[in-house]
Amino acid sequence: MKRLLIATGNTGKLVEIQSLFDRSRIALLSPEMLGLALKVEESGSSYEENASLKAVAFANASGMVTLADDSGLEVDTLDGQPGIRSARFSPQPGASDADRRATLLNMLLGKPSPWTAHFHCTVAIATPDGKVYYAQGNCPGEIIRDERGENGFGYDPIFLLPKIGLTMAELSMEEKNQLSHRARAIKAALPVIQAVLHD
Repeated sequence: MKRLLIATGNTGKLVEIQSLFDRSRIALLSPEMLGLALKVEESGSSYEENASLKAVAFANASGMVTLADDSGLEVDTLDGQPGIRSARFSPQPGASDADRRATLLNMLLGKPSPWTAHFHCTVAIATPDGKVYYAQGNCPGEIIRDERGENGFGYDPIFLLPKIGLTMAELSMEEKNQLSHRARAIKAALPVIQAVLHD
């Protein structure tokens, strides 16, 4: 079975990605499984740069084809914020997901609603010989004030999908993998991943 390293320490993200590969006959490994404890600073100015920084660093350290992603929430009335800073949006040191959601909602106070937004994900696939491939996915929705749902992570409880009337955190994993930005990016990347692993 072909092996692919997923360059993340985020357990929620890893579970989500694992479920997308269930029928692919590709074995997914985490850095923890390989004893890799790299800290890669996401210093890029775009999703592509940040995803590439992580993918290349872990591909070089492991000698394996590596997938990394960078994703963010872009709110229209905030000119696309928090964007690539979504995971570092709260000014509090060691901020939790709840802190980041609170920071966002405070910024939206007084802004006319609905607060339209979309999640974006860029996936980078890096090979040990230095090649990098990209794929992208988006998921449109809107921000709501009251948190709903127990699933997901990050901004999922306040991200509403108006067409189905549920937040991202109210979806099952199967439903999320039909709609989410990360699912769309990884599905777009699968043909490249299959080709690279079979080289």
